[in-house]
Amino acid sequence: MRTHHCNELRAGNIDETVSLTGWVNSTRDHGGVIFIDLRDREGLTQVVFRPDDSKEAAQLSHSLREEDVIQVSGLVAARFQTDEIDSTNADLLTGEIEIIAKELVIINKAEVLPFQLDKELSNEDLRLKHRYLDLRRPRLARNLRQRHLITKAARDHLSEQGFIEVETPILSKATPEGARDFLVPSRINPGKFYALPQAPQQYKQMLMVAGVEKYFQIARCFRDEDLRADRQPEFSQIDIEASFVDQEDIIGLVEGMLSSMFEEARGVKVPTPFERLTWHDAMNRFGSDKPERRIGMEMIDLSEELKDCEFRVFSGVIGNGGVVKAINAKGFADISTGQIDKLTKLAQEAGAKGLAYIQARDLDRSTWRSPFVKRMTDEEIEALRTRLNIEPGDLILFAADQWQPACEVLGRIRLEVASLQNLLQENTELDFLWVTEFPLLAYDEEEGRYVAVHHPFTRPLKEDEEKLRKGELDGLRAQAYDVVLNGYELGGGSIRIHESELQSSMFKALGISDEEANTEFAHILEAFKFGAPPHGGIALGLDRVVMLACQEESIREVIAFPKNNKGGEIMTSSPGTATPTALRDLRIKSTYLEKPKSE
Repeated sequence: MRTHHCNELRAGNIDETVSLTGWVNSTRDHGGVIFIDLRDREGLTQVVFRPDDSKEAAQLSHSLREEDVIQVSGLVAARFQTDEIDSTNADLLTGEIEIIAKELVIINKAEVLPFQLDKELSNEDLRLKHRYLDLRRPRLARNLRQRHLITKAARDHLSEQGFIEVETPILSKATPEGARDFLVPSRINPGKFYALPQAPQQYKQMLMVAGVEKYFQIARCFRDEDLRADRQPEFSQIDIEASFVDQEDIIGLVEGMLSSMFEEARGVKVPTPFERLTWHDAMNRFGSDKPERRIGMEMIDLSEELKDCEFRVFSGVIGNGGVVKAINAKGFADISTGQIDKLTKLAQEAGAKGLAYIQARDLDRSTWRSPFVKRMTDEEIEALRTRLNIEPGDLILFAADQWQPACEVLGRIRLEVASLQNLLQENTELDFLWVTEFPLLAYDEEEGRYVAVHHPFTRPLKEDEEKLRKGELDGLRAQAYDVVLNGYELGGGSIRIHESELQSSMFKALGISDEEANTEFAHILEAFKFGAPPHGGIALGLDRVVMLACQEESIREVIAFPKNNKGGEIMTSSPGTATPTALRDLRIKSTYLEKPKSE
């Protein structure tokens, strides 16, 4: 139906007869001469309809409106250009030429659109209801293409490194992996359920036992969790596992892959190797295990300087083994009362009792606005000036608590202050780093037991293995690693436990009995008995990688048909109801079904 696409013709094609197809992007009537911009997925070409060139085509062109689907045949001509008038368009690659229409076929007429495609729309539900229209927008069309190129770059890199793509089941078994499963009832096995995989974790470990050695998959994963801008109930991850590797092998592989992906997406070379921080350093300095380092404001521990402070909120916490940490929000001393209230509320939501602060409006401490500065000595004030580099106009924010809660509270405050100050506005820097040596276990106060920070197959550091065997569980570190970009976790992985004996010690630490282990993990424990190789891997969130590569703020902008914040897919009204017959076949009784009118 066409000889060229709408972003292909150039000055070198002048005097050629061509055919184009696409959508009418815009129309303009210049005294009976109709100009349209014809659009396909590649771009735009201007088409001119004149009665002198084709009376029939010109007459038909008057009925065209935006988003009509048409076919145009005609002659490629140079756009009109003189010393006084220049009709070329430097913003278009096809801006030097236009098509003089000889024939016009209207393939399909479009009704009036529910929204204009050339204007941003704040009503996301309306966009999602008509997603097939939303995806015609250049930005979203570009995102879909970028996603393809990024995914292809990952596949190409992994294939070049000897990895093979293997698909694993979507209908699998429910296992305790941290999030809530989506369950699928089995009609053939009444009363039993499949689970949609949260990740292919156990399958890819079984592939290592099978001798595959180097596996990857662009895997679909499902988690029944509350949603947010960068989370969906179904998502894609680049899933990787390899045998006879250590942490350095996985890190080197992923750095090369991400460098290829971002070079394809943005045309920039990402420097490698990435910088590394231990989990403790990341929390201590930035209050997060996925630190956003571009905003500065590193956290400073002032426990030694303030241990004898008359302000009991500080000295009391330090005396009980806690810490006092602070950040300097440079030039933010003129923060409003409303903004202080907002930060205080955020601190309280994060577990703090309140928020201590100093508005250092001048060098003289007498001008400092703070509820507690009068209780501090000159030596303590000078220590603050030195450690925090306090200058006129700075805002100092404090957290006082046990080490981890204090880090987490101030970490959240730090990010909110950066948002209030617009510190990252139009910042295109790519700050990749690795966070390593995560805690292996965390104590759950509500359940009264240890839980796995990563998952129950994560291997402890070599020097901590014997402690795990002995049941000495405090402070154990994992051979786990996360790759982080600009405050987002792109992916996480670990070296796995491959010995039945060490895996049993891990289950024991987690309070999983032999009976429970044999029920939930019998297949993998059995497999380990037949010569499992040492192995490890990682999974990266493809949606999040593409989101950051495309400089979007929500992963919904890089997914063709995403769910909204209530887990619904509005265009097809999913999820929907099931018929009584379908429920009967599944042996399911539903309290949500309407009772027959006879009842």
